[in-house]
Amino acid sequence: MMSDVKGLRAARVAETEERILAAAHELFVRDGYAATTLTAVADAARVAPRTVYVRFGTKADLLRRVVDVAIVGDTQDLDVQSREWYQAALVAPTVDERIGLLADGSAALMARAGDVFAVAQQAEPLEPVIAAAARAGRAATRDSMRSFFTALRDDGLLPAGVDLDWLCDTAGVLAHANTYLLVRETLGWTIDQYRTWLRATWQRLIAAAATPDR
Repeated sequence: MMSDVKGLRAARVAETEERILAAAHELFVRDGYAATTLTAVADAARVAPRTVYVRFGTKADLLRRVVDVAIVGDTQDLDVQSREWYQAALVAPTVDERIGLLADGSAALMARAGDVFAVAQQAEPLEPVIAAAARAGRAATRDSMRSFFTALRDDGLLPAGVDLDWLCDTAGVLAHANTYLLVRETLGWTIDQYRTWLRATWQRLIAAAATPDR
């Protein structure tokens, strides 16, 4: 009986958190970082302002959580490298299939999180919490790209003589949120165009990484 009560309470807590996060996502994207208040988020989520303060503390902490959830697509405590799509990209039988899965997953991530990444860019110069999260995010992206291309090498799917460090660093730049926001803003690309570009450019970089005079 007690476990049932605890389970119901946990479910209510999770549902409330998801409602707050959804409301915050919408308001941050619509109104921008500076104009969004925790009180407005509480009103949109139909909870008391104190609930938002108790759960998240500050507006910066709330935005950080909104970004984290948008990156992975849910509130589960699993990072990108633990996600099914990324794991599938590590073990597909061919280079083309692996690159395709990585491009699909990366584009889906940007489709979910691109708008709140733009909000985080607004907040980064003002909020140390967001600046630290952005640095951690860039490091995580670099690590995920290195894991991916290292797996290709270890499985014998990269050309002989490939410069793995150059390949990981250069390919990683393409996957950064800042790169997506730049091409979206300056070129007006859709997610499909971004996905196609990632796939084609990563494939070309593999060939270039094996060229000594690149």
